[in-house]
Amino acid sequence: MRGHLDHGVTVALMLAAGVAGAQLTPGSVGTGSSPSTGTGSTPAPSTPGATPAPEAPDLGTPGSDAPTAVPGTGAPGSDAPTAVPGTGAPGGMRPTPRVGTGGRDLPPSPPGIAPSSIEETPGSSQRGQAISPAPALEPSAEAEQVKEGVPGAPDSEEKPARRAPLTLTELVTRAREADSRVEEATAELRKFQALYQQARWAWFPKFEITVGAGGPTPEARNDGLGGPPTTEATFKGDLNFGRVGVTMFSTGNAVLPLYTFGKLTALEKAGAQGPVLGAALRERTRNEVGFQAAQAYFGYQLARNGLQQIEEVSKRLEDAGQRIERLLKEDSAQVSAVDSYKVRFFRQIIEARKAEALQGRQFALAAIGLLANVGPEDAVTVVEEDLELEEDVPVPSLEQALVRAEQSRPELTAIAAGIAAREQEVFIRERSYYPDLGLAGFYDVRFTTSATRQRTPFAFDPYNDRTGGVGLVMRGTFDIPIKDAQLEQARAELDKLRAQEKQIRAGIRLEVSKVHGELVAAWSRARAFGEAERSARRWVTAAFTAFDLGTGDTRDLVDAFTAYAQASGDKGKSWHDVRVGMAALARVTGAPLAPGE
Repeated sequence: MRGHLDHGVTVALMLAAGVAGAQLTPGSVGTGSSPSTGTGSTPAPSTPGATPAPEAPDLGTPGSDAPTAVPGTGAPGSDAPTAVPGTGAPGGMRPTPRVGTGGRDLPPSPPGIAPSSIEETPGSSQRGQAISPAPALEPSAEAEQVKEGVPGAPDSEEKPARRAPLTLTELVTRAREADSRVEEATAELRKFQALYQQARWAWFPKFEITVGAGGPTPEARNDGLGGPPTTEATFKGDLNFGRVGVTMFSTGNAVLPLYTFGKLTALEKAGAQGPVLGAALRERTRNEVGFQAAQAYFGYQLARNGLQQIEEVSKRLEDAGQRIERLLKEDSAQVSAVDSYKVRFFRQIIEARKAEALQGRQFALAAIGLLANVGPEDAVTVVEEDLELEEDVPVPSLEQALVRAEQSRPELTAIAAGIAAREQEVFIRERSYYPDLGLAGFYDVRFTTSATRQRTPFAFDPYNDRTGGVGLVMRGTFDIPIKDAQLEQARAELDKLRAQEKQIRAGIRLEVSKVHGELVAAWSRARAFGEAERSARRWVTAAFTAFDLGTGDTRDLVDAFTAYAQASGDKGKSWHDVRVGMAALARVTGAPLAPGE
């Protein structure tokens, strides 16, 4: 199961990264991952009794600073369109965050009804468009009687509440608690806790009790003092068994350890390391699962940003294609039929990349649902978040990261607990040459219905015996060669764990150094590609304006599109690497990043 999950998450992230890594170049058109600044609209104010206007599509030209006019979002009773901020060039208002569900993009809904044309019907719980409502009248007694005879309408079934979209914190928390690998580690921890309880109660005496009954038992009678038989059937050697009966017996013994030369104490100390080991292994599993959840989350955001970039480039290419077609109809010398073929080729490549991006987003959602333990019938929704951070988060130095890893990595805690347990095992093997001293007790009770109980201690009575006693005992074995081999084996296991501890510490240092270096490099790339993306956006705006005015050619426009798509894709991928790198650094150090570090 673990291999399938890792494979699924890896494939999802590869698909998402492929969307952002592609470039818009002749013969290879890709997608970017920067957040789109040309989408989103401001919803109209809510009015009692009014149907909220649906979100209007972005009708503005990408890259322009002019606000987009959206019909039906103006003041109540007015047909004038309202300028919606956030649909122009960078620098406008940020669009309202939306919730991604991974489904297909639906066309915009019909424009909402103006608030002035909607009235609320008195006495109704639903709102809608009322047609010439009659004035309210005072109810009469007759009207009340008629109303009592009318059966009430059945209550409408309430729709189940929609599941709130998952944030990164919620997804990581659910994955750390509900993943099947965490459940497996929790069960393993319970086993270690039970073994510790077993080691703590190792001193408790083991009572061995036997109870039985059987028959038939032949007659055995005498005077009770060991004298000769008193009945004919008591004599042996014939088939006269007399009055047969049954026999019942119970035997038991127990040993309470008094002094074991430290073996019981060492056993309890070794058992106490079990829960420590189990808790550390569970924390390691939780860190792995939480990191995979973060990978899937940021992979989804990367694919979503790539789709936004595809839509923006597609709109620009569509505008350029319409301009070229218009110029061709006018027999303009500015363009030729080859320019139309180029734009059409790029538009088809964009559609192919869009299909790949949609597949990557859907697969990322499937990985998120699996990690969050969402049922197959439940839809997975994820909060849409920009990968670019508004403020720089200072990255801790390599020395700080190494110190934190030495203090917090659960693998080091687990290996330390294992070494402590092995040391106690070696101690037990060394003390196994000494015997154990204890307090022993026993009893033996027998009763037979067809035999006389002997009252003298000098008479042997296997039928009616009552004995018991308590005394000091010493118990040990003399298998010295076997004990030598067991001691050597325990010492070898201890040396093996110490060697593994050295390997783990070296591996952790190497892993922290690698992740820290990748994070620092990702920060540098993100800053550089951010500046390059802003320059490329200005280039595209200038080239498109020059082409629209007739002062630029198609080659300049294609070069601008190519540079913009490449810079946007590299920027989105680099910010994805920053966010994943921060989560990876938190995993390899064993503790979340502290503010200000």
